[in-house]
Amino acid sequence: MQKDLERLGEWAAENAMKINPSKCKVVRFTRAQVKDPLNYTVGDQLIPEASSCKYLGIILRSDFSWSDHINYMVKKAWKALHFIMRILKKGKSSTKSLTYITLVRPCWDPYREGLIQALNRLQKKAAKFACHTNESNWETLSQRRKISHICALFKPYSGERAWKAIGD
Repeated sequence: MQKDLERLGEWAAENAMKINPSKCKVVRFTRAQVKDPLNYTVGDQLIPEASSCKYLGIILRSDFSWSDHINYMVKKAWKALHFIMRILKKGKSSTKSLTYITLVRPCWDPYREGLIQALNRLQKKAAKFACHTNESNWETLSQRRKISHICALFKPYSGERAWKAIGD
């Protein structure tokens, strides 16, 4: 790996580009307990080691856990919900519901109970805002997950494409 980093540094120098190692991270993906540090360098600068990194909008953890990513997404969803609550304070219930379902409602399928509860709290707060009650006619997140799993299994079985192009 170090040889590849050296070649990358040489290529960058030949093409008048600079690589900033402080914006890079070394992440070791394993569940094993490892004591020796990874000492990778670009040029003469050490690349810092980290337990997680964000790549293409997804937070990847060294122990393969999704909890950091789901927590990050739940936090973003709460911010979006609070923004909608400020903007649509006096809006119609149907507008509030549609806005939540379109812009905020999560589509992830976590398996850990704590993460599922965090998503359910978000939906309960949105239902209270949109429908002025703790109950709504929305499917629960677990019902939505079951429906999406059934659809994912049925579509290949029936020969139907998962996504249809506009105009099909």
